[in-house]
Amino acid sequence: MTDEPYLARPGPPVGSVSVRRANLSLVLRQLRDHASLSRADIAQATGLHRATVSNLMAELLDRRLVREVGVEHAGAIGRPRRAVALHGAHVGALGMEINVDYIAAHGTDLSGRALVERRVVFDAMSSGQDRALRRLCLVAGEAVTAMKRAGAAPAGLAVAVAGLVNAASGVVTFAPNLDWHDLPLADRLSDALGPVRVPVTVDNDANLAALAEHASGVAAGTPDLVYLTGEVGVGGGIVAGGRLLRGADGFSGEVGHLPVDPYGERCGCGRIGCWETKVGLAALVRAAMPEQAYELPGSPVPDPEERVAEMARGLTAGDPRMLAAASKAGRWLGLGGAIVVNLFNPRVIVVGGYFAALAPWLLPHAQAELERLAVAGPAARCRFVASDLGFGAASRGAATVVVNQLIDDPTSIMDPPPRPTAR
Repeated sequence: MTDEPYLARPGPPVGSVSVRRANLSLVLRQLRDHASLSRADIAQATGLHRATVSNLMAELLDRRLVREVGVEHAGAIGRPRRAVALHGAHVGALGMEINVDYIAAHGTDLSGRALVERRVVFDAMSSGQDRALRRLCLVAGEAVTAMKRAGAAPAGLAVAVAGLVNAASGVVTFAPNLDWHDLPLADRLSDALGPVRVPVTVDNDANLAALAEHASGVAAGTPDLVYLTGEVGVGGGIVAGGRLLRGADGFSGEVGHLPVDPYGERCGCGRIGCWETKVGLAALVRAAMPEQAYELPGSPVPDPEERVAEMARGLTAGDPRMLAAASKAGRWLGLGGAIVVNLFNPRVIVVGGYFAALAPWLLPHAQAELERLAVAGPAARCRFVASDLGFGAASRGAATVVVNQLIDDPTSIMDPPPRPTAR
């Protein structure tokens, strides 16, 4: 593969471009939601004329965004129908996350096939904005190179950040645990990648994780759910009626900063008694393993999964201090969960990060507290469930956002390199 950008071929007259783009997207969305379909199936599902579908399919096949996967037979009689499926193996989508103690990358092709999966331990909390940005750019560049080696040049990059993000401008307005203020992350990252020229999107980590859960997690397809990050900070992604709830300025979901204890500890946001000071990973580590607390000067920051694995071993062995800390965190988790249920009436609260890894010791306490404090009580029929996406939910969701952007506008994907010729 070459590093030079592909040249877009001449298209149809301007007046018909938007209609064709919308129709191409309509076909790709059908294929995204189904393993394979025939042209007749697509025509029936979309309402497009069969001849129109055939013409669209010819372009998508030529662009190598779909592939033919076999022949379907409709009943005992009738002509066999050739099925097609989403392909785009040459088109990459890169999702990343920068958090307090790690940077993650998840790269896929257009069909969702994983190409890159990595997490780098990094103390972003105490590194300062410029150093953290340099490290993020380095990991991004390495991921782009790895994806190109796999044959899929990234056509977009999305970054998940724990904090308030203006997704339209790509500016991190405030990330309290990273101490970032008004950082134009999309522009800075795009400039740092230089000749790669990859469009960059920035969004809140919990929003992106919620999208991943709604698409392919334990509660996939549930129209009303809340996702809670279980990191040093705690954020929430809210899906209502099948759509991500962003709010007027895109800042919804900052549930970690719900005030729950006016006499509590000072939060990274500067306020007193925020929910994350009770249930964030830093708070649990401080209570269960104070000798490994995050704020200890000069202490290396281990991989969060290593911290959680050590805690799980202690809980399994019946360590009384760890059991008491987990019980207390679980009750606070249920208290905040009750506030969320009273506000949004979700069917499921999906918990990720360390919440999921320590679910056997946290969720029984959380569920009991939720049922005690939710105004609707059992009538709300909301339950806590543990995510199975691990600490990579946000980067996976970020890659999903890029794939969806490309499917929404297939004409933004440049022509692929020529097909290899048979010798």
